[in-house]
Amino acid sequence: MRILVVTLLMCTVFFASCLKKNDGCPYSVTNRPAPSSEEQAVLNYLTTNGITATKHGSNMYYEIISSGTGATPELCSGVIVQYSGKLASGTVFDSQSNAIFTLGSLIEGWKVGLPLIKKGGRIKLYIPPSLGYGAVDVKDGSGTVIIPGNSILIFDITLNDVQ
Repeated sequence: MRILVVTLLMCTVFFASCLKKNDGCPYSVTNRPAPSSEEQAVLNYLTTNGITATKHGSNMYYEIISSGTGATPELCSGVIVQYSGKLASGTVFDSQSNAIFTLGSLIEGWKVGLPLIKKGGRIKLYIPPSLGYGAVDVKDGSGTVIIPGNSILIFDITLNDVQ
């Protein structure tokens, strides 16, 4: 009986050591669409400003300015982007050239929007609050609110490279 237990234990250790570890991508998309009230607020913004955009299944809207021709980013891809982010009021809260991010570490709106283009492409995203920063105020280092909670975010993004 003891030999049987030892043999089973050794077989278990052997087969377990042969299994490959899954070092896959730790990021995911929530796949929860923004509430219809937020989608309606984005739609109202688009209508008021005469913008024609496409609705995504997440309830955000987007305009593909240029689709690009290179690689398509995935969640674990490094992306190099040039972007400008503004509020619905027109206030620019951030802009950068050649910013480097891991796509999966960004807000949901970017995670679902950026894979709609390829390297070299340009897209405008109209992101409802729950796919952005939600109800939380985003503050700068001195404590000043730069993005009020429940804000619609508008990003103009050029995908310079995918790594």
